[in-house]
Amino acid sequence: MIGTTTDNKAKNFIFPLAIVGLMFFAIGFALGINSYLIPLLKKSLDISSGQSYLVLTATFSAFLIFGYPASLVIGKIGYKKTMALSFIMFALGFYLFIPSAKTESLFLFLVASFISGMGNTFLQASVNPYITILGPMESAAKRMSIMGIANKLAWPIAPLFLALVIGKSVENVQLTDINVPFAIIIGVFIALGILALLAPLPEVKAAGEDEDSADDCPYAANKTSIWQFPHLLLGVLALFLYVGVETVSLGTLVDYAESLNLPNAELYAWIAPIGMVIGYISGIILIPKYMSQALALRIFSIIAIFGSLMVVITPPEISIYFIAFMALGCSLMWPALWPLAMTDLGKFTKAGSSLMVIAIVGGALIPTIYGFMKDSFGAQNAYWLCIPCFLYILFYGLKGHQIRIK
Repeated sequence: MIGTTTDNKAKNFIFPLAIVGLMFFAIGFALGINSYLIPLLKKSLDISSGQSYLVLTATFSAFLIFGYPASLVIGKIGYKKTMALSFIMFALGFYLFIPSAKTESLFLFLVASFISGMGNTFLQASVNPYITILGPMESAAKRMSIMGIANKLAWPIAPLFLALVIGKSVENVQLTDINVPFAIIIGVFIALGILALLAPLPEVKAAGEDEDSADDCPYAANKTSIWQFPHLLLGVLALFLYVGVETVSLGTLVDYAESLNLPNAELYAWIAPIGMVIGYISGIILIPKYMSQALALRIFSIIAIFGSLMVVITPPEISIYFIAFMALGCSLMWPALWPLAMTDLGKFTKAGSSLMVIAIVGGALIPTIYGFMKDSFGAQNAYWLCIPCFLYILFYGLKGHQIRIK
């Protein structure tokens, strides 16, 4: 058994980490495409901000529908084959963007985004629990931080890749200009699927996940339902809010820069990932030797609250840079929330993982609310939405993760 037994702590997981790191990069790249599409669709289709943010809604709504089925698939065919399957879904979704551009159909764009969201759902359902239990649980946030660097660096690379291949700034792009870069992306994702299938990745299980090893996790041994784990359920809500506000910080930068009439708006996509990478590096260095996962969640929640306040109260041309503090705060939330919520689930580990994956649907709802708030109150004031979300995450770091049923 891999993940929580002392005998395996000294194992060398560098190669599996590198392969899974590519998977996390693919997740970030696929989501980063949306930050380019949002202003492009708004301009090309002459739609409102709220309507343009529906591409995020379509992408993340797949997590709500397929989060649990993904866990069933993992149970049947294992983590590795599920990773490979997810890339087939990605490739199909990306292919549909090409006829979407040709027909200038918002509906078809949303269908394409939904199918690529299916691929993201199955991949996230595979790689997040995999990396969490690929080694000692108390250092899971360190491994997740390493994966986070790969994931968040991919967000700004996606719009920059599209801009580089197309050869125009986003304000001058026509919808059909995306055909060539998406053809390249399809080929790369198919190759990643083949790599996932052929790579020598070990199958992993958490302590107590097998019925015959239930004694390895006494807290879960006598539980009969996943709903008997309050620390998990509160963590699911925290993850729901976190994914939403992180998507706002990462996915709105190009749109916000355009609303401020800043030149070369796509270049501002780097602001949030820089903050996040700084946070991830801190997590790699500090966790668990100098800082527990719960303490990291508390400290970085406070940083995110500070960043959100500064975004909404400082002059607009300055406020965009404080999104880096929002992103810095977000950086260690994902690495900390997963192990805190997944601790002591035992035989319910895969079911708990499916709930956590479903919570990623927060990336559909909260950015869409942001888009409609932007239409009503302006882009800067729409960031007020983030503050109550970060306050709840702070509560989870202070108290929520400690709540248990005897």
